Formats: sequence, structure tokens, C-alpha cells
Amino acid sequence: MVTFGSWSVLTVDFLIVLYLSLGGVTLAALLHLVNGKWRYEVRGIAVALASLFPLAFILLVILLAGGKQTFPWLGSHEHMPGWHNYVFLVARQIGGMLVVIALWRRFIKLQAVSDRSPEDFERFKGTALFIPVAYVLYGTMVAWDFEMTMIPGWHSAIYGMYHFVSNFHMVLAFMVTLIFALSRLDKLVKPMPEYVYNYFGQFMLAFTILYTYTFFAQYLVTWYGNLGFERNRIEGMELGDYSVLWWSFIILKFFIPFCSLALDWTRHTPGAVVAVACSIMLGTWIERYTWISGSYTSGHLPMWGWFDIVVTVAVASAVYLILRGTLRRANLVQA
Repeated sequence: MVTFGSWSVLTVDFLIVLYLSLGGVTLAALLHLVNGKWRYEVRGIAVALASLFPLAFILLVILLAGGKQTFPWLGSHEHMPGWHNYVFLVARQIGGMLVVIALWRRFIKLQAVSDRSPEDFERFKGTALFIPVAYVLYGTMVAWDFEMTMIPGWHSAIYGMYHFVSNFHMVLAFMVTLIFALSRLDKLVKPMPEYVYNYFGQFMLAFTILYTYTFFAQYLVTWYGNLGFERNRIEGMELGDYSVLWWSFIILKFFIPFCSLALDWTRHTPGAVVAVACSIMLGTWIERYTWISGSYTSGHLPMWGWFDIVVTVAVASAVYLILRGTLRRANLVQA
């Protein structure tokens, strides 16, 4: 029988795939809205990440069908708040993803023709304005359903922001790693300028600081309020069976990125930027697992069972194959 700890690996893999799907278009929209000079170099690869939505949808259906395996609170006979209604949960998750997919597809189509005429550009700009808003609203709902309300009654006013900021941090890291790999393998049809790595380094540094702020703001309020029910969850991860994972993601997502990317040399050295990006990606995966599996402490460390390994390898392989096909069809990489 697959334990909740092992099943949590599938939940984490889903969240990683989901935010890669969300984050690429969000990055392209943000760069357009702030008139980023380097948006034309990366926006094609960025929106290609949206091709992962079908995989994210399949994983979502599996998790929702998993019932108590995914949401242990379903087995409780205690009175549950309205947000924990299972039918409502399924409806809002599936409905929310379908709405986001439709909006993201519209953005991609309009981006492809945005330079055709002033009218096309205005339609594209108008759609781009809605992308960050949708990302925040949908990301908050995902944060509540798959992490914050895993323990009914536990809450944090800043948890939604903490969650989607952390995952966008990971998307930036994935993007620069993907670009670096394609460049070094000489697969890109159009070579990527070296200055792009510096921009990604600056972006990751900014989100490292923002991520740290949201993390500490949540932790400080919980500690200062000294409410046992709120403290127990965090202290269980920080000091209990998951303490190694807890301190690992803090080091991987804060100490290493901040101490490295604050240096000008690091941001102007592509290999160093990618090394930091790998630290951020690993830290994000561990962070998601710690918050989910650590909600019902079982002491299970990830990748210690056949289910953990098979599921993660299968999802990673699917991501690779989907992105490879999408980038080839878009004539962004050589066959």
C-alpha cells in the first residue's frame, strides 16, 4: 500500500508541472508589461512551457480521484468548514484550470501576431494585463487546497503569496537552466545572448529576497502570536522528522541564491547562474514536499521507495518529451 508520504511525491510533481505551465506565460506577460528589453529573446521558449497543461490536468484528475490519499481530512468525521467540501473542491480545481488554460492560450495566440498591427498589439497588451492577476488568484486557490488547508483550521494570511512566489522563483530557475542546456548543446535556432543570464540572475535574486520576506513574515506572525495550533505544524517540520528537509530548502532557496547572486561575478557567469538555479529548483521541490507530507508527519523521506522514484521519473520524462516536441514545432530548436 502506498503511504501518504509517498503519495505526496505525486502531489509535489503535479505542483511543479502546474507552475511550469503557469509560469512561462506569466514571465512573458510580465516582461512585456514592464517593457523588458530581453523579452523577445526568451518569450518563445517561455510560452512553450504552457504545453505542459495537459500533463498537469491528468495529474490533477489522478490526485482528485485519490480522495483520502491526497486529502487525508476526507477521512475525518469532525465538522469541516465549507472550503473542505469535496464536490466544491473538485469543481473549483477543474474549473479554475480550464479557465486559466483558455486565458493562457489566448495570450499565446495574440503574442504570435502582436507585431502585425497596432490593433493586434492593443489586444495582446490587454490580455497581458490579466495574466498576473489570474496567476495570483489561481495560485492562491492551489496553495490553499493542496497545502495550507491540508490540516483543517490551520491558516496563514500570507500563505497564498508565499506559495506562488516560491514557485515562480522555481520557474525562473528552470527557464535559465533550460536555455543554458539548449545553448550548450547547440540546439537553439537563434543563439541566446550572454546578457540574458545576467538578467535572469537579477530576477532570481529579486525573487529570493521576496520569497524570504514572505517566508519570514509568515513565520514571525506564527511565532509572535504563540498560538499552539498554528505553531505545532511548523515546529513539527522544523524540529521533528522533517527537520533535515526543512533546513535544506531554506539553505537551497535562500542562503545559496542570496550569497551567490548578490555577487556581480556570479550573475555574469552563465555556469554559476545555472548552478544557483539548480539549487533553487531542488529547494522548491523539497519545500513543497515538506509542507504537504509534513502535515501528517510520517517520517517518510522522499525517493526512498519504488513509488516515489517511478512516479517522479515518469513525470520528468513526460515533461522532457512534451517540451522537446513543442520547441521543435515552434522552430525554436533544431530537430
